[in-house]
Amino acid sequence: MNILLTGATGKVGRHVTEGVVARGHHVRALTRTPGTAGLPAGVEVVQGDLEQPGTVAAALEGIDRMYLFPVPETVHEVVALARKAGVRHIVVLSSSSVLEDESNPSHQHHRTVERAVEDSGADWTFVRPDEFAGNVLWKWGESIRTEGVVRAPYGKAARAIVHEADIAAVVAAALLEDGHAGAQYVVTGPRALTQVEQVGALSEALGREIRFEELSREAGREAMSRVMPPPVVEMLLDYLAASAVTPGPVTDVVRKVTGREARTFASWAAEHADSFSSSS
Repeated sequence: MNILLTGATGKVGRHVTEGVVARGHHVRALTRTPGTAGLPAGVEVVQGDLEQPGTVAAALEGIDRMYLFPVPETVHEVVALARKAGVRHIVVLSSSSVLEDESNPSHQHHRTVERAVEDSGADWTFVRPDEFAGNVLWKWGESIRTEGVVRAPYGKAARAIVHEADIAAVVAAALLEDGHAGAQYVVTGPRALTQVEQVGALSEALGREIRFEELSREAGREAMSRVMPPPVVEMLLDYLAASAVTPGPVTDVVRKVTGREARTFASWAAEHADSFSSSS
């Protein structure tokens, strides 16, 4: 079985690459910068960019199954090239946001990719993770490192945030095993944690107190608008507000697909404690 992994150096893709190689399969990894990919020995690293479909054609030669990172702007061209090359099964990294309102920018982004793959005629599997555990690095990393504080609106917002390695394990199973065609897997952590509880888990992992300071919605909007466009800010604020009233879903997909329990956020925090050090 020959497998092409796009987004192979991403937060999920790197774990997928390691998992597939560990099970003895040939892996071709697509990346914009092969020289700095740092992927495991034995991986065939090739240059290509999903935003430029013409650069992907050669990488698809001889490929049976494909892991597709979501790039909606060019997905129709990429999927057409995959089918022309004989790819039979496409596993898509999607998002649980496709289950939310169609006005949600994330819904639109990921559902566009799903529809293109559905229409391609290939077998498909959609892996729809909830919020990545690693998001806390870009959201809170700087303020934790420099001030020992997290400032955010909706401290009671609760989601079952998911370890990226668990997302990858589901992807790898869908790529390597039969029986996953047509599946739509909503992947979550083992339980919903409020933002305050997430900060508590980080405090425990770091061995020092991290304070949580609740922001008003308006103050949260101002802070988030410094790094995100207005539609995304409003989407995230609405997402947090809804999660403060009704916690996000908790599924047992990781256990059902991989045969083991999903990793906890506490385990993720322990693994990444050094990333929150003032010296990192």
